[in-house]
Amino acid sequence: MSTGTGASDLLHAEDSAIDQIVSGKAPVAARSPLQLFWRRFRRDKVALAAGIFILLLIVAAVLADPIRKLVGAPGPNVQSTAALDDFGLPQGPTADHIFGVDQLGRDVFSRVLAGAQVSLKVAFIGTGLSVILGVTMGMIAGYYRRWVDTIISRSVDILLAFPVLLLGLGLASACSGKDGCFGGKLQPGLGVVITIIVIANSPYVARIIRGQVLSLREKEFVEASKSLGASNMRIIFREILPNLVAPIIVYTTLFIPANILLEAALSFLGVGVQPPQASWGQMLADATNIFNTAWWYMIAPGCALLLTVLAFNLVGDGMQDALNPKGTRTK
Repeated sequence: MSTGTGASDLLHAEDSAIDQIVSGKAPVAARSPLQLFWRRFRRDKVALAAGIFILLLIVAAVLADPIRKLVGAPGPNVQSTAALDDFGLPQGPTADHIFGVDQLGRDVFSRVLAGAQVSLKVAFIGTGLSVILGVTMGMIAGYYRRWVDTIISRSVDILLAFPVLLLGLGLASACSGKDGCFGGKLQPGLGVVITIIVIANSPYVARIIRGQVLSLREKEFVEASKSLGASNMRIIFREILPNLVAPIIVYTTLFIPANILLEAALSFLGVGVQPPQASWGQMLADATNIFNTAWWYMIAPGCALLLTVLAFNLVGDGMQDALNPKGTRTK
């Protein structure tokens, strides 16, 4: 009997609350999409911790020189025979060199910070350019269809057929001369790496966005815009593009760690960032010959690369869950 009374009271309270909302007496707290995203994202403590790590890494890369001076470390390219032992071998972590030195007496801590700058440039510039190009290609192909879609889709298929690493090796080797490629416009080093990333990633982005646009172009709001006389460019960039923000953000965060690893792989093979500029992949390649006597030279850049890639992956998964809480994870 008491249970029935409690249920009746609960229904009565719900009816009263609904009546107040309908009548306008009770305020309705509306949340923006950004507020909803942040509310879901901050529940994922692992992704939140990974995001904090990425912010600290960005701060360390931007303030590399003040941090280096604060710990008393020399520049990343400063060679010092005094940092080597009596046999000319690199010394491990000391008060003057907290991460030790390499075989040329260069401070590993300074070179790890310089490598972080390279990795973040590749991550943000390379990924940003590839996403912009891929989104543009995908929207145009998905909206116009017919022969436009055919040309773009077949071009994408051709680019996807190339092995990324072999393509990178070939392009980097072709541009390894002092004159570079395309009349000197593409020089060896970071520019070649970013070009390889754009060529490798933009086809994937274009194919994903094309599928989304093929679905969105049939929606009622697109038909309404057409009936009002809106131009195709306005429909594409003002009506369809805002509905692609969530997948674009998700795939961008998933491409960033892959691009960091690609740069490290190319530098490890000697066709990426050119010395004396520091790179985590190049440091790992240099450390393979002296790992038995200078283990710290591989541990420092290896841990930095591992933690950075892991953090970006965790943030990407967390953002995907926050932007699409009812959907499934993207494979």
